[in-house]
Amino acid sequence: MLSADEAIKTRRSVRAFTQQPVERATIEEILDVAQRAPSGTNTQPWQVHVFIGEARDALCGAVLDAFWNEPEKHAHDRLHYMDDWRDPYLARRRKVGWDMYGLMKIERGEKEKMREAHARNFKFFDAPVGMIFTIDNDMGWMSWLDYGMFLQNICVAARARGLHTCAQAAWATYHTVIENHLNLEPPQLVHCGLSLGYEDPSAPVNELETVREPRGNFVTFHGG
Repeated sequence: MLSADEAIKTRRSVRAFTQQPVERATIEEILDVAQRAPSGTNTQPWQVHVFIGEARDALCGAVLDAFWNEPEKHAHDRLHYMDDWRDPYLARRRKVGWDMYGLMKIERGEKEKMREAHARNFKFFDAPVGMIFTIDNDMGWMSWLDYGMFLQNICVAARARGLHTCAQAAWATYHTVIENHLNLEPPQLVHCGLSLGYEDPSAPVNELETVREPRGNFVTFHGG
């Protein structure tokens, strides 16, 4: 098993997985580790839906049907990141996007190929395990911060066991489809999704390397 530092440093968003199954005991172990994430006053705001086999295929089918046939009904009803992108965030976003498309041999203006690539989100990038995360919609922003630490724990615990992940905001665009599929009762709503499995090392998209800012660009020491 990888050390915590090794797991964090080698964690990345994998977008092509093999069909090698992940044992349920391993999934449960990862979630048991992840739930030790800190949360304000121990609220633990996370709920996890794990999809495997036919259940996974049914969810993917429902969302892909909406993606291909009625995208206008689900377009941008949530602010995922920013309304008006500005640098340095815009530059970082563009770079990782075009680096990824370059590996996939998708040129600027090839919108249909881009759309097909985006659709792979809703197949969990062929990973054998998909997860959908839900939260009560009246939770405040600190609870969403807590949720992020829980998700990171899943990614790191998975990596320590030789697995890879991809956290996916894309699923939230089709939250109404998923909420109906799961028969979720208010105040529960879909937060995001995550793919879990073994990396396909032959897939060019998995050669993507993201550039991280040097520590001096984001850290300010006071005293000491």
